[in-house]
Amino acid sequence: MKDVSNSNRATRPSAYPKKKPSPYGVSKSSRRQSPLYPAHSVVRKTPRAARAEQRQRYAQISALRREGIYLEEEYHDEIRAYMHEMERQTMCSIASMDQQPEIRWHMRPCLVDFLVELHFLFRLRPETLYLTLNIIDRYVSKRVVYVKHYQLVGCAALWIAAKFEDAKERVPTVHDLAQMCQETYDESAFIQMEGHVLSTIQWALGHPTAESWLRIFCCGPIVEDQKVQHVARFLMEITLFYREFCQYPSSAIALGALTLARFLCGKGRRIFEETEECLEIVEHLDNRLAKHANELSETLVKKYSYAFYSKAATFVLQFYLQGGRFQRQSPISLPMTPVRTHSPKVCTPMSVSTTVSDMSDDMPATPTSPVFSSDAFTSSYMSDDKENLPSPKFEPAINKQMIEQVPEQFLPHDFVKYQRQALHNLNVASPRPAVVS
Repeated sequence: MKDVSNSNRATRPSAYPKKKPSPYGVSKSSRRQSPLYPAHSVVRKTPRAARAEQRQRYAQISALRREGIYLEEEYHDEIRAYMHEMERQTMCSIASMDQQPEIRWHMRPCLVDFLVELHFLFRLRPETLYLTLNIIDRYVSKRVVYVKHYQLVGCAALWIAAKFEDAKERVPTVHDLAQMCQETYDESAFIQMEGHVLSTIQWALGHPTAESWLRIFCCGPIVEDQKVQHVARFLMEITLFYREFCQYPSSAIALGALTLARFLCGKGRRIFEETEECLEIVEHLDNRLAKHANELSETLVKKYSYAFYSKAATFVLQFYLQGGRFQRQSPISLPMTPVRTHSPKVCTPMSVSTTVSDMSDDMPATPTSPVFSSDAFTSSYMSDDKENLPSPKFEPAINKQMIEQVPEQFLPHDFVKYQRQALHNLNVASPRPAVVS
């Protein structure tokens, strides 16, 4: 009898194949032999090598972050679009600021000069200074501010911005602010003004400052030189002092300052990035520096005259005092696709801060708000009606002794103490009456 058990076992189809098919349709053996997957492309790393590569990557990212470069390429477009939307919502209203009964634009440089000194004294971040001025402008756009409260609003805005942007150990205390103002205001006044400012701007503190935009522009595909960045920062801080720059968004301010800084440092022009708004800012800066270079803030000039900031102020002032001017180039004309004449025009929506609905409260005065009415503003030394009369001059009180106590390790060793006569000789006395014993 023929034994067919072996032959039947060999030809019987198996319901469970020995090799499980690949879910992608290609087995591992065929993938290794395929010319699309050469043998040398599959590299197995040991755990030690993987950890070493990961540590090296973390070291590179940390080095870039120390230089202010953050890797967000995957969300770069979304971040910029969100920042543009935020800066449109946090714009101030120039027309509303022009209607202030007592505050005038010639008082602004004196207040900004005082805030620059405070910002430098407490070693705060650059974003804090720009956020401070944005908070002040939005508050002045919606509330009537008397001259006697102008410096109080500035200090409260600086205090809010420092809490939002800076480290906790660098935020000035209420006692520090009161001393810097020569005890012109009580400590409780700063706390009450802080609450009133926050309620007025509806706690909207997320404002993309010009400093944040400058870091994005300088850390793109082409990393700018350190001197170009310092010159751009000096030019950006000049824009905080004057009215003609308040109407532009922070992104245009940063781009205009960077464009002029690249021109002053002899770098190549980027014609395709220079928008019409950017060139207007460059023209305002160029005219201001060419015609009024000697009228710039002495505090700001001293701040940017050290090697720590690449002597940006000295470099810029020498250029303009020698007769240098910005040369505007015409953009390169390229063939364009014809545009239909019947295409509808697209209108940009107005900013939230410039709508008519914002001014529906008829601009109530600062001390008359029910939330803000307290002893600090209803006391005897604040109730004098003569202080509410229009004043042609704004002179912030400043403590000379605290200004001269500058941090030693903030700048190089050849730091010179502030001795600016404009603020030291114009200290106004405290309006509080003397206590008769």
